[in-house]
Amino acid sequence: MSTPARPLAGRVVAVAGATGQAGRATVRRLAADGATVACAGTDPRRLDALLDATRRAVPGATVVGQVLDLLDPQAAHDWADHIEAEHGSVDGLVHLVGGWRGSKKFTDIDLSDWDFLHDQLVRTLQHTSLGFHDALLRSPAGRFAIVSAAGAAKPTAGNAAYASAKAAAETWTLALADSFRAVSAAAAAEAEAAVGGTSDPQPQRAAAAILVIKALVTPEMRAAKPNAKFAGFTDVADLAEAIADLWNRPAADLNGQHLWLTPR
Repeated sequence: MSTPARPLAGRVVAVAGATGQAGRATVRRLAADGATVACAGTDPRRLDALLDATRRAVPGATVVGQVLDLLDPQAAHDWADHIEAEHGSVDGLVHLVGGWRGSKKFTDIDLSDWDFLHDQLVRTLQHTSLGFHDALLRSPAGRFAIVSAAGAAKPTAGNAAYASAKAAAETWTLALADSFRAVSAAAAAEAEAAVGGTSDPQPQRAAAAILVIKALVTPEMRAAKPNAKFAGFTDVADLAEAIADLWNRPAADLNGQHLWLTPR
């Protein structure tokens, strides 16, 4: 009997927002592909349930969990430091902290929804990207990914707060990608100067990417509504597959890219 392929064996990947629908599927897929998965969530019971379910589904999986408030920037920095110290490297951070608020009409928008979405979708992203930036650069294949929404580029009246937060998250991630690009270019130039311009150029190793969906659908949702088409929705398993595939692509080709998982 052949041994199943484990393309992410040796990789260490952190998943923020791991206990949500997307997080559970992603953690399972990364673990099945051989990665060590460090999971963060705010609810200890949900986090324990995730770890137990993953270990049952993936015998031999290496998954660890930590209860964290990623609205605390120091907690995000400490999390990155702890993972690197414990496991030797950080090869990825998948940001899946989510939430949605909306209204029927533009004039019905409650600006407290913006405060909530700004914290969940933007602040946690800022804190994790700053906390993990250097560790991902030290990895031979650092990957940073967020999940955005098609509505960020075409907002509707009642979805203004959510679309604006997603657009802000995209912009922040593109700035992170530019930092990865700039640091890589500077390191390559420094290495070339040190050997008198005769060395082969070193490939970029870290990348930040944006996966774009319309909405997510789970097996439970399909079972509850067997006749629904869920047109344009992305199955959580397909999202997890796209995330696992990030390590199969060259960083320079991936960095700063929108990867569409729904029709444009």
